Amino acid sequence: MRADAQKNYDRLLAVARVVVTEEGADASLRDIARRAGVGLGTLQRHFPTRETLLEALLRTGFDELTTRAAELETAGPAGDALVAWLRDFVACAYTYRGAIASMVAAIDDPESALHASCVTMKAAGARMLTRAQAEGAARTDIDGIDLYALGGALAWVGDQPALASRVDHLFAIITSAILTDKPALT
Repeated sequence: MRADAQKNYDRLLAVARVVVTEEGADASLRDIARRAGVGLGTLQRHFPTRETLLEALLRTGFDELTTRAAELETAGPAGDALVAWLRDFVACAYTYRGAIASMVAAIDDPESALHASCVTMKAAGARMLTRAQAEGAARTDIDGIDLYALGGALAWVGDQPALASRVDHLFAIITSAILTDKPALT
């Protein structure tokens, strides 16, 4: 990639990260291009679809979650590691509000630009869950898909103004339901 093209790509990605964090996944592509100081055509050359832009944004977060899972797999009790990873997943998904539907759809669509990074990140969470189950710290009647769905649901709740204040409480309820060594909240 030419130096000027790389500069535009990097600038578009940096601005898109800010705009999507502020406005959600449905943020105006025109606004992103304008704030980056380029034309819409330049944005579309680098990111032909909204999904390719989201993939570029989410890939970094998903890669960080995958790396974090690898770190947590060898540190501390498996149940605590699972809870820490799930909290990080919810925070990452919430950062890109409105992307949950795209993330869920990408899991089943190998043609999706988001597919590979979503599958890799989901697999990292599943490994965390499997480790916790093997150590007896997590119930065995859930799997990685359930964990991914619960994390996505919590991120969605955080995106609802009337429910956002309940996320921490609901997170505690869900983790107490997943972990065998945590008492149920009353």
